[in-house]
Amino acid sequence: MVVLNVKKGEQPQFLFETTVTALVEDVTNDVADIYNTRLRIDRLCMAIEQLAQFGIMKTPKMQGLTPDQVVDLKLKDETDKFYPSGGSQDCVDDIGLRTGKAPNEQMRDILTRTIEEAKAAIHKDLVKRNVKLTMELLHDVIEKLRGAVMIVYPMGLPPYDEVQIILDDDEDLSGRQAEKEVVPPDVACLWWANKELTRAKKLSDFVGKNEKTKITCKIQKKGLGAPSREPLYDEETQKTMMSYAYKKQEEWKKISESNEDEYMNSSWADGKALRNQLQGTMNIQFK
Repeated sequence: MVVLNVKKGEQPQFLFETTVTALVEDVTNDVADIYNTRLRIDRLCMAIEQLAQFGIMKTPKMQGLTPDQVVDLKLKDETDKFYPSGGSQDCVDDIGLRTGKAPNEQMRDILTRTIEEAKAAIHKDLVKRNVKLTMELLHDVIEKLRGAVMIVYPMGLPPYDEVQIILDDDEDLSGRQAEKEVVPPDVACLWWANKELTRAKKLSDFVGKNEKTKITCKIQKKGLGAPSREPLYDEETQKTMMSYAYKKQEEWKKISESNEDEYMNSSWADGKALRNQLQGTMNIQFK
């Protein structure tokens, strides 16, 4: 199986496994789906963190308003039926987006542990550990997050809550930074060896027919031109080379600063060394 080390810019993202007989179009779409789903899981984790800390979101008309403003506008709070299991505790949301009725510590720990597991399942360090990602694995991560939310909120969440919107995959990212990060499959392209992998061709047309091939490719949107080339050496090799160069530089610095005649004290500069060695009188010390 061919392994693709997928990058976005200079940052490694994940490993993807496929075959050389696969169409580049299918590979590109699958890679884009995994890339975007990882972003979705990351946004979901951040939203659940807010849910665990400040409770569910206020109704849209009440978001950002002070209690006095809510009373003056005669707005009705519709969040009472969405209460956390085991009761709630007050934790004021200074932004005013959430109710401030957070789950208790036990329920919050359930959400926190599940978030940590989800982040570990999509972390970039998986590349170093040679762990490949699949859509099945990512869907499983989302379902675990959904299950944790259902445990803490057995009555469910309001449809306007950000957590529920992300779980339903019904986000509107227009005008948000997240929109710039997403790479839609229909406009995605893969680059390898400074070449764009043409969708109509097979992967073997670019990487050959060896199924044990591993390549580093970059994903981006079409029309952005070729991404920056990969460095000749990886980060660890560069650090090793710089460390070696610095060490040699320091050695030469010490040599240049030393006395020009200092070498005369070295054993190899002793004119009688050969005779002493033949006579067995080397390294004799007198007390």
